[in-house]
Amino acid sequence: MDRSAILRADDGMLLLGRLDGRLQNSPCADIFLARARLTGAAALAGLAGVPIGVADLQAWIAGRAPPPRASEGLNDPVSVAAIFHLALSRDDDEEDPVAQATLNVLRSILDDRSEAEIYGKDDVAHFGPLWRRVRSAADAPFSAGDLLEVAGRIFDLVALTEQTTGSGADVVAVDGRSWSLPARDRDRNWLIATAVPRLLHRAGFTSRIIPSLTLLPKFLPPSRSALAELLATTLGEAAYAALRDLDGIERAVSLQSIGRPVTRRSKAPALARLLVAYPGLQPAAVAKLLNVTPQGARKLLSARSPSRPMLV
Repeated sequence: MDRSAILRADDGMLLLGRLDGRLQNSPCADIFLARARLTGAAALAGLAGVPIGVADLQAWIAGRAPPPRASEGLNDPVSVAAIFHLALSRDDDEEDPVAQATLNVLRSILDDRSEAEIYGKDDVAHFGPLWRRVRSAADAPFSAGDLLEVAGRIFDLVALTEQTTGSGADVVAVDGRSWSLPARDRDRNWLIATAVPRLLHRAGFTSRIIPSLTLLPKFLPPSRSALAELLATTLGEAAYAALRDLDGIERAVSLQSIGRPVTRRSKAPALARLLVAYPGLQPAAVAKLLNVTPQGARKLLSARSPSRPMLV
């Protein structure tokens, strides 16, 4: 790297370190990680050729809409339901209790496994085995904790996917008929991008998996050093955006508590936090998460003023 690239890398690492440190002490780390999952999933969908926004995922999670693009009749290369399921499954064995708790909450609202089965069964069958190989290779230890090493691992994952996508995949039906699925080369990078937050954690850049750090471009640069330089820049940009989001979350949660005395047993503060993470939650989901009756959930939701701060 040249001197300017090294300076940019240092700036990016400082921002990432600041974000990681903030998350160790922030009372809103759970809300941030919940929203970071949606940011990361939206980025993965864009890489897979299915452009969506975080608000589309929020509408699906809240129960206001089916998975994004599922009902639009679009010839998408892969379903959002399958992408989201694989993105969540990356963290199934996450040891961080806060991250695991946010995953459990999300899966209490939305069963990504059944949604993927309904809306993306063929995609999960097609990409699932390769995704598991990518995830396993991503977990191999690093000899050095630097971006060049991370970039090298990414190129190793590219080589791994190329070995299995050079030609069509033969499929045999129950009745004995067989046919060949065409190779889906243009979709591979999103699979590798699902592993990038895990790579950064395993290499020691973050103390927990930060799901929004997917970072990969649609087309990789020609060399490991060029990719390392690109990662340094995108890491800085992503960390800066994440810090702004964390600031906004903390401000919204703080404003919600001003001048609003509640009893110790009140469910209102917990609902307020849930709605910052997942705006538009429907009464059935609120009832399940807060262990209240559907009528109680509707009452809690109706008590909220529309002027209260909400992040989308």
